[in-house]
Amino acid sequence: MKAKVLQSTGSWYQIKSDAGQLLNCRLPGKFKQENISSTNPIAVGDEVIVRQDIESRDFIIDEILKRKNYIVRQSPRQKHLKHIIASNIDNALVVITISQPRTSLGFLDRFLVIAEAYHIPVTIVINKIDILQPKDKIIFDKIVEIYPSIGYKVIGVSAKEKKGIDAIQSLMNEQTTLLIGHSGVGKSSIVNAINPQLNLKTAQLSNKWNKGTHTTTFATMYEIFKDSYIIDTPGIKELFVIEIEPEELSGYFKEIRAYSSGCQYNNCLHENEPNCAVKRAVIDGDISESRYESYIAILDNIRSVDYWER
Repeated sequence: MKAKVLQSTGSWYQIKSDAGQLLNCRLPGKFKQENISSTNPIAVGDEVIVRQDIESRDFIIDEILKRKNYIVRQSPRQKHLKHIIASNIDNALVVITISQPRTSLGFLDRFLVIAEAYHIPVTIVINKIDILQPKDKIIFDKIVEIYPSIGYKVIGVSAKEKKGIDAIQSLMNEQTTLLIGHSGVGKSSIVNAINPQLNLKTAQLSNKWNKGTHTTTFATMYEIFKDSYIIDTPGIKELFVIEIEPEELSGYFKEIRAYSSGCQYNNCLHENEPNCAVKRAVIDGDISESRYESYIAILDNIRSVDYWER
């Protein structure tokens, strides 16, 4: 039977068949032994072919169907391998907070680069707008000024007060939506605000460090409403850009890509080269300094041998 993977716990996979059955399946050893560069041969969102073993009566995943797309991160435990966060994604919501906890623009920009590389549309969701202090509102206004001008939609949300939830919900009709961000930004609270019947576990921030604690252990897909799915992911502490060469990076910054054609050199990396249209655009204020700083930081990371075994 054909099915969709809803959750992966390492040894067992929860699937939903096309007929609506919820089943637990295991993975045959042949998949685990194949020469793969990821820590997980099967990811949430994968479409698979499942059979029932005659002797054990276990349901077994026989085949992984071709993915429309997927999104990866560096494996937190095996640095030389990648980890597939999810697959077959229609859009992504990157949930950030300006305080309690603070999400850096560097983290946001790294995720946007990864999503661009895998052709996944992104909406930026700023949660906890109900607790913004005057200094926080300056950062909020900066984000609202920068990112829509590049081409990213920004939605201000308060999951606690259910503000902005309708705007998020409107993006999810008959879509598979990835939800991603740091621990403590309120991803599960947003899901609960959209569909209270799911009643996902939430937690308070750590008082000592003002950081989130993990409430989602494994990436899990939920049917948020009919034919509409959301993938809730564990909080990500760090996010590195992988599988992108230095000369490719500028192509995944929308505004840098637009100005690159004006550079003197076709292979311009927009660092110290003469007659660089990108650096001129930064000076003129047409490209934000924070975005350019993110670009340079990611470029340095990509070149670092310690960061990724190239």
